[in-house]
Amino acid sequence: MTTARDLTLVVLGLPAERPVAQGDLSLALAGAEAIDLLESGALTLDGDRMVPGPAAATGDRLLDEAAVSLTRREPYDTVAEWLWRRGGELAAAYAGELQRDGLVSHPRGHFGFRSARTVLVDSPARRAAEERKATGEPVLAALLAAAGIEGQPDEAAESLTGDAVTTVLAAVADAVTQLEAVRLRRDVEHAAFDNVWRA
Repeated sequence: MTTARDLTLVVLGLPAERPVAQGDLSLALAGAEAIDLLESGALTLDGDRMVPGPAAATGDRLLDEAAVSLTRREPYDTVAEWLWRRGGELAAAYAGELQRDGLVSHPRGHFGFRSARTVLVDSPARRAAEERKATGEPVLAALLAAAGIEGQPDEAAESLTGDAVTTVLAAVADAVTQLEAVRLRRDVEHAAFDNVWRA
Protein backbone atom coordinates (compact mmCIF):
# COMPACT_ATOMS: atom_id res chain seq x y z
CA MET A 1 0.00 0.00 0.00
CA THR A 2 1.12 3.54 -0.69
CA THR A 3 1.21 6.37 1.81
CA ALA A 4 -1.69 8.08 -0.02
CA ARG A 5 -3.85 4.95 0.23
CA ASP A 6 -2.99 4.57 3.92
CA LEU A 7 -3.86 8.23 4.49
CA THR A 8 -7.21 7.80 2.73
CA LEU A 9 -8.06 4.68 4.75
CA VAL A 10 -7.19 6.43 8.02
CA VAL A 11 -9.31 9.48 7.17
CA LEU A 12 -12.26 7.36 6.01
CA GLY A 13 -12.03 5.51 9.32
CA LEU A 14 -12.40 8.68 11.40
CA PRO A 15 -15.76 9.28 13.12
CA ALA A 16 -18.27 11.00 10.83
CA GLU A 17 -18.55 13.95 13.24
CA ARG A 18 -14.88 14.84 12.65
CA PRO A 19 -14.96 17.11 9.58
CA VAL A 20 -12.29 16.66 6.96
CA ALA A 21 -12.20 19.11 4.07
CA GLN A 22 -11.71 17.29 0.77
CA GLY A 23 -9.49 20.09 -0.54
CA ASP A 24 -7.14 19.81 2.44
CA LEU A 25 -7.02 16.04 2.11
CA SER A 26 -6.42 16.24 -1.65
CA LEU A 27 -3.37 18.45 -1.07
CA ALA A 28 -2.09 16.04 1.60
CA LEU A 29 -2.62 13.10 -0.77
CA ALA A 30 -0.58 14.86 -3.46
CA GLY A 31 2.13 15.35 -0.83
CA ALA A 32 1.94 11.66 0.10
CA GLU A 33 2.41 10.73 -3.56
CA ALA A 34 5.43 13.03 -3.82
CA ILE A 35 6.97 11.39 -0.75
CA ASP A 36 6.38 7.89 -2.15
CA LEU A 37 7.92 8.96 -5.46
CA LEU A 38 10.93 10.35 -3.59
CA GLU A 39 11.35 7.09 -1.71
CA SER A 40 11.05 5.02 -4.90
CA GLY A 41 13.70 7.09 -6.70
CA ALA A 42 11.22 8.31 -9.31
CA LEU A 43 11.70 11.86 -8.05
CA THR A 44 14.37 14.03 -6.45
CA LEU A 45 14.24 17.61 -5.27
CA ASP A 46 16.58 20.36 -6.33
CA GLY A 47 15.73 22.94 -3.69
CA ASP A 48 11.97 22.96 -4.05
CA ARG A 49 11.99 21.93 -7.74
CA MET A 50 10.69 18.43 -8.52
CA VAL A 51 13.17 16.66 -10.79
CA PRO A 52 11.73 13.44 -12.24
CA GLY A 53 13.84 10.31 -12.25
CA PRO A 54 13.62 7.33 -14.59
CA ALA A 55 10.03 6.34 -15.39
CA ALA A 56 9.16 3.01 -13.77
CA ALA A 57 5.83 1.42 -12.88
CA THR A 58 5.10 1.44 -9.15
CA GLY A 59 2.32 -1.14 -9.23
CA ASP A 60 -0.23 1.44 -8.05
CA ARG A 61 -2.41 3.08 -10.72
CA LEU A 62 -2.77 6.49 -9.05
CA LEU A 63 0.88 6.68 -8.04
CA ASP A 64 1.85 5.80 -11.63
CA GLU A 65 -0.43 8.66 -12.77
CA ALA A 66 1.37 10.95 -10.32
CA ALA A 67 4.75 9.95 -11.75
CA VAL A 68 3.54 10.57 -15.31
CA SER A 69 2.19 13.99 -14.30
CA LEU A 70 5.66 15.24 -13.29
CA THR A 71 6.96 17.97 -15.59
CA ARG A 72 9.92 16.49 -17.45
CA ARG A 73 11.37 19.72 -18.86
CA GLU A 74 13.03 22.63 -17.10
CA PRO A 75 11.96 24.66 -15.31
CA TYR A 76 10.54 21.81 -13.26
CA ASP A 77 7.50 22.38 -11.08
CA THR A 78 8.01 23.59 -7.56
CA VAL A 79 6.49 21.31 -4.93
CA ALA A 80 3.78 23.92 -4.29
CA GLU A 81 2.89 24.18 -8.00
CA TRP A 82 2.63 20.42 -8.31
CA LEU A 83 0.50 20.05 -5.16
CA TRP A 84 -2.07 22.48 -6.55
CA ARG A 85 -2.02 20.88 -10.01
CA ARG A 86 -2.08 17.27 -8.85
CA GLY A 87 -4.29 17.79 -5.79
CA GLY A 88 -7.50 18.69 -7.58
CA GLU A 89 -10.20 16.14 -6.66
CA LEU A 90 -7.56 13.64 -5.50
CA ALA A 91 -9.51 12.70 -2.35
CA ALA A 92 -12.45 11.54 -4.47
CA ALA A 93 -10.11 9.68 -6.83
CA TYR A 94 -8.56 7.71 -3.96
CA ALA A 95 -11.95 6.97 -2.38
CA GLY A 96 -13.16 5.68 -5.76
CA GLU A 97 -10.04 3.57 -6.20
CA LEU A 98 -10.44 2.02 -2.74
CA GLN A 99 -14.08 1.27 -3.52
CA ARG A 100 -13.09 -0.43 -6.80
CA ASP A 101 -10.60 -2.52 -4.85
CA GLY A 102 -13.34 -3.58 -2.41
CA LEU A 103 -11.83 -1.75 0.58
CA VAL A 104 -14.66 0.79 0.95
CA SER A 105 -18.37 0.39 0.36
CA HIS A 106 -21.28 2.81 0.05
CA PRO A 107 -24.77 1.35 0.43
CA ARG A 108 -26.92 2.01 -2.64
CA GLY A 109 -27.72 5.69 -3.08
CA HIS A 110 -25.21 6.96 -0.48
CA PHE A 111 -22.16 8.30 -2.26
CA GLY A 112 -19.78 11.06 -1.32
CA PHE A 113 -16.30 11.07 0.12
CA ARG A 114 -17.26 10.63 3.78
CA SER A 115 -21.00 10.18 3.94
CA ALA A 116 -22.47 8.79 7.13
CA ARG A 117 -22.95 5.55 5.22
CA THR A 118 -19.32 5.09 4.16
CA VAL A 119 -18.21 1.67 5.37
CA LEU A 120 -14.59 0.57 5.55
CA VAL A 121 -14.25 -3.14 4.87
CA ASP A 122 -12.18 -5.05 7.41
CA SER A 123 -9.08 -5.86 5.41
CA PRO A 124 -5.34 -6.32 5.83
CA ALA A 125 -4.86 -2.93 4.09
CA ARG A 126 -7.11 -1.17 6.59
CA ARG A 127 -5.41 -2.86 9.56
CA ALA A 128 -1.97 -1.94 8.20
CA ALA A 129 -3.00 1.71 7.77
CA GLU A 130 -4.47 1.85 11.29
CA GLU A 131 -1.32 0.24 12.69
CA ARG A 132 0.83 2.81 10.89
CA LYS A 133 -1.27 5.57 12.50
CA ALA A 134 -1.33 3.93 15.94
CA THR A 135 2.45 3.60 16.04
CA GLY A 136 2.87 7.26 15.12
CA GLU A 137 4.75 6.54 11.90
CA PRO A 138 6.34 9.95 11.23
CA VAL A 139 5.36 10.55 7.59
CA LEU A 140 1.71 9.59 8.04
CA ALA A 141 1.49 11.57 11.30
CA ALA A 142 3.05 14.61 9.64
CA LEU A 143 0.65 14.44 6.67
CA LEU A 144 -2.37 14.18 8.99
CA ALA A 145 -1.08 17.19 10.91
CA ALA A 146 -0.22 19.22 7.81
CA ALA A 147 -3.76 18.72 6.51
CA GLY A 148 -5.18 19.85 9.84
CA ILE A 149 -6.75 16.45 10.43
CA GLU A 150 -4.91 15.36 13.54
CA GLY A 151 -2.02 16.66 15.65
CA GLN A 152 0.20 19.70 15.28
CA PRO A 153 2.44 20.07 12.22
CA ASP A 154 5.51 21.21 14.16
CA GLU A 155 5.32 18.31 16.62
CA ALA A 156 4.72 15.72 13.88
CA ALA A 157 7.64 16.98 11.80
CA GLU A 158 10.15 16.84 14.66
CA SER A 159 10.82 13.10 14.23
CA LEU A 160 11.30 13.30 10.46
CA THR A 161 14.65 13.15 8.78
CA GLY A 162 15.48 14.12 5.23
CA ASP A 163 15.31 17.57 3.70
CA ALA A 164 13.21 16.46 0.73
CA VAL A 165 10.42 14.98 2.83
CA THR A 166 10.47 18.00 5.12
CA THR A 167 10.23 20.30 2.08
CA VAL A 168 7.17 18.43 0.78
CA LEU A 169 5.45 18.48 4.17
CA ALA A 170 6.11 22.22 4.59
CA ALA A 171 4.62 22.82 1.14
CA VAL A 172 1.51 20.79 2.05
CA ALA A 173 1.05 22.79 5.27
CA ASP A 174 1.47 26.09 3.37
CA ALA A 175 -1.00 25.03 0.68
CA VAL A 176 -3.62 23.98 3.25
CA THR A 177 -3.18 27.35 5.00
CA GLN A 178 -3.66 29.18 1.67
CA LEU A 179 -6.77 27.13 0.92
CA GLU A 180 -8.24 28.00 4.31
CA ALA A 181 -7.55 31.69 3.64
CA VAL A 182 -9.43 31.39 0.33
CA ARG A 183 -12.37 29.76 2.13
CA LEU A 184 -12.46 32.50 4.77
CA ARG A 185 -12.30 35.26 2.14
CA ARG A 186 -15.12 33.62 0.20
CA ASP A 187 -17.23 33.31 3.37
CA VAL A 188 -16.70 37.01 4.14
CA GLU A 189 -17.63 37.97 0.57
CA HIS A 190 -20.80 35.84 0.69
CA ALA A 191 -21.77 37.32 4.05
CA ALA A 192 -21.26 40.85 2.71
CA PHE A 193 -23.34 40.03 -0.40
CA ASP A 194 -26.13 38.59 1.78
CA ASN A 195 -26.10 41.74 3.93
CA VAL A 196 -26.46 43.94 0.83
CA TRP A 197 -29.56 42.02 -0.25
CA ARG A 198 -31.05 42.09 3.24
CA ALA A 199 -30.60 45.88 3.39
